[in-house]
Amino acid sequence: MPISLTNKNVIFVAGLGGIGLDTSKELLKRDLKNLVILDRINNPAVITELQKINPKVTVTFIPYDVTVPIAETKKLLKTIFDKLKTVDILINGAGILDDHKIEATIAVNYTGLVNTTTAILDFWDIRKGGPGGIICNIGSVTGFNAIYQVPVYSGTKAAVVNFTSSLAKLAPITGVTAYTVNPGITRTTLVHKFNSWLDVEPKVAEKLLEHPTQTTQECATNFVKAIELNKNGGLWFLDKGTLEDIEWTKHWDSGI
Repeated sequence: MPISLTNKNVIFVAGLGGIGLDTSKELLKRDLKNLVILDRINNPAVITELQKINPKVTVTFIPYDVTVPIAETKKLLKTIFDKLKTVDILINGAGILDDHKIEATIAVNYTGLVNTTTAILDFWDIRKGGPGGIICNIGSVTGFNAIYQVPVYSGTKAAVVNFTSSLAKLAPITGVTAYTVNPGITRTTLVHKFNSWLDVEPKVAEKLLEHPTQTTQECATNFVKAIELNKNGGLWFLDKGTLEDIEWTKHWDSGI
């Protein structure tokens, strides 16, 4: 069901990255009430710039590493909920692309996202008296169309897609809806130089950028449109300035 972002409280994990920063800027144009950015790198100048975009929105930065134990994440979220009282949307956007760093790729791209999501359910789960909430997970086109030279990265993004799909189906139980936004090849620092798994393709970055790309601004514009469309279970594909909800061609019922 489509929503208005006016007066909403949003937590954005990795909201200062390439796609993240432009998406934060777009979100601020929607007259949020609060935008809380959790990121590893503190950049006061950028936070000041964001605050100037829309002085009516309170922009807060809190240092956060998604690889910390889940107990630490719960403590951090408690301070946020104590201050804001309510949080409407969580955006999980942390990600790295380097198939030399296998453990880190899995920890940041998948485990960290799962842990942050699990932690916020302490506050949102309707079975615990929570109000429910909305989770927007940033996936990638590689989640359903792998770049086979980076199978670790592609695997983590496929995991994000499946985890989020499961969350969406659990919404009647938890009250928490979920969807993924999956950018196509976007011109960020992430894709300009990265390592393939076992160096199977030394020029993987150059070959990737031979394909059509999109700017971070084009991606961010459609990113926020997807948030406003708010389709539980949505698998949004953001590519070359377009927005498409991908339909799975096969459905399997576990019978549980």
